[in-house]
Amino acid sequence: MRLVYLFCALLAARPGLAAPGPQEYRARRGELSQKLHNGVLVLFGSTEKGEENIRTGFFQESNFYYLTGWREPGAILLLTPPQDDKPYAVLFLPRRQPDQEKWTGRKAGPDDSNIREVTGFDTVLPVESFESELHKQLDHYAGIYALGEQSTTLLKALAPLRDISDAGRPIARLRMHKSPEELALIQRSIDATLEAHRAAWKRAAPGEYEYQVAAAMTAVYFEAGCERHAYAPIVGSGPNSTVLHYSRNSRRMDGGEVLLMDVGAECAGYAADITRTIPVGAPFSKRQREIYDVVLGAQNAVIAAIKPGLPLGDLSKIAHEYINTHGKDLHGESLGKYFTHGVSHHVGLDVHDATDFSQPLAEGNVITVEPGVYIPEENIGIRIEDMVLVTKDGAKLMSGALPREPGEIEKALGR
Repeated sequence: MRLVYLFCALLAARPGLAAPGPQEYRARRGELSQKLHNGVLVLFGSTEKGEENIRTGFFQESNFYYLTGWREPGAILLLTPPQDDKPYAVLFLPRRQPDQEKWTGRKAGPDDSNIREVTGFDTVLPVESFESELHKQLDHYAGIYALGEQSTTLLKALAPLRDISDAGRPIARLRMHKSPEELALIQRSIDATLEAHRAAWKRAAPGEYEYQVAAAMTAVYFEAGCERHAYAPIVGSGPNSTVLHYSRNSRRMDGGEVLLMDVGAECAGYAADITRTIPVGAPFSKRQREIYDVVLGAQNAVIAAIKPGLPLGDLSKIAHEYINTHGKDLHGESLGKYFTHGVSHHVGLDVHDATDFSQPLAEGNVITVEPGVYIPEENIGIRIEDMVLVTKDGAKLMSGALPREPGEIEKALGR
């Protein structure tokens, strides 16, 4: 079989892991089609052009992949509202270019004899047919749904008299709910990330460089078959622990400092986002542990509050209130001003996954809980970040296999 089915089969062969099949992508398209009010959806997949592909290789645009499962470049999706109780969905593919395939490998083409089986689409056409097929469908529908400025500009040129609506919100609402198959893939990414953090705990020592710790971590999840970082690894020691998105990872660590590691893998397309803060070469100092306990208390308070129906923004209020009422800085002032970011976001195909912020938490959401306190004056930055599944009754900690309690961390470090 071609690329997508082979990829899914390899994933499914892993113990305890179920990969989405073509029926799940078809169901997603069917559900989205119900939200298309007298308009057709057009999504453009990623291409092989551009500097990003030189650095990372080709990766599909996440919304396109979510609805199609298709991982090859240059494709287009057209989706209509239901026709005779089911949507009309077309996948447009570039024709095969043997000369180009010498560089990047064989691709599926619209004329391949098994293309329906390979793609999971009943209708697969060459990209040259896209414009005529679009106008054919616009004889029946008034508008177009699209994503992004570039796509909107192109579609306005093709259909200048049609209204173009943003497809982001209806797609985000679908993506916020994770299927059992998605949860299995997310858990795989989490497990690989936890192993990476354990490797870092063994490597971190006075005199070592941050980039050496980062290398030990990323080697673990690349060895496990993960495709890339979910985001640039953040490994900050001492003063760098207070920089929220520090990613130079170039400093030599000294004993007695804290080391903040915000590192996550992307495996089978799904992201993990985990942070731990550990002491370097010694137990936590009294002051470090004091701050750590405040952050951990805030995280526990947020996790305890999570339930369906709660607005996502309320979680940051809970964390801020806890931090602001526990502990002081060196001047006797509350610590709330040192918590300078939100406490939660959705995670899925993207580390900051598609989200409709007007929607409250719901069963099947996967979110982070990541309070932090960053005090440059003391060279202490503490962040603890875990991933949580929202259940019908509350929350399930998906990354709880990695210690969070300071005493457990010190024990694991042999302090």
